[in-house]
Amino acid sequence: MPSDAPLQLKPRLKVSVDQAQSIVRQIFPHASVNGVTELHGGEISTVIEIALADAATCILKVYPESLQWKMAKEVYVLGLLRNLGPAIPKILLADDTRSAIELNYVLMTKLEGVVLGRREATLSETELFAIYAGMGATLRRINDVTLDSFGYIGPKGVWTAHPSNQAYMSAQFDRKLREFFTRGGDPALAARLRDSVTARQHLFEAAITPRLCHYDFHAGNVLVTSQGAPRLTGIVDFENATSGDPLMDIAKALYYFTPKDAPKRDGLLAGCGQMGRPDWQETLDLYRLYCTLELWCWMAQIGKREALADLTSELANGV
Repeated sequence: MPSDAPLQLKPRLKVSVDQAQSIVRQIFPHASVNGVTELHGGEISTVIEIALADAATCILKVYPESLQWKMAKEVYVLGLLRNLGPAIPKILLADDTRSAIELNYVLMTKLEGVVLGRREATLSETELFAIYAGMGATLRRINDVTLDSFGYIGPKGVWTAHPSNQAYMSAQFDRKLREFFTRGGDPALAARLRDSVTARQHLFEAAITPRLCHYDFHAGNVLVTSQGAPRLTGIVDFENATSGDPLMDIAKALYYFTPKDAPKRDGLLAGCGQMGRPDWQETLDLYRLYCTLELWCWMAQIGKREALADLTSELANGV
């Protein structure tokens, strides 16, 4: 069993009105802060709403000490999407000087709407299909952004550049299987997983062009209108963005769906449109296996070992 301490995530800090005032006045010199409220959601960053008396409300996003580089990454990725429209927040300020607060942060525009996850229980199947179809269409537009190579995106672009999707995903599976073993995963299962991936790795070859993937596209990162028929108003949280195969993005978006979520699954796939690949379902299954392996390693890394048994069973069922 690994002995290293769990990764520390969400910063445990309080931003005072005076601190918020010093931050926003770099952009709005005469603005007055009315209130500072920490928002719920997300495991990595602290997200704070800053209400202003004479300017639009802003969002302050503060990154943990262990992941300070994610500030520059989010700035970079949002820059790639600046022409997508009002559904993407705009960066007002990015500060790594630690002069106002002790961690890196961005100040960005606040998008209208509420988190989709808070409305889903009240929506009909028809409404769920429609809003997820809109999400699929937006995901397709995000995936339309192309990059120079496959790999994980860092502060200034693709961090771990690979010439092909097959090379990238083979490297990712290899890395995560080693981590699975190091963090206490079953060696026999790791061997079975490796053999299963090797037998199916030709599926990765169909993705020729590296494309921007949100890779955390779910109801907690989607904003919709607060009343009436839901309408998509915003997409947030690009901390996990990668340069890869859009089918990997779709697989991650579908990951937490259960059989009762058929309207959401059908809507998302309808919005994404034609896959253009005859083996797209088999490819989604392989990417789902990767998502499960990645989540197993993440839960082990942050110390949530109570989640590992179910994830281990899912891995065993996926080979």
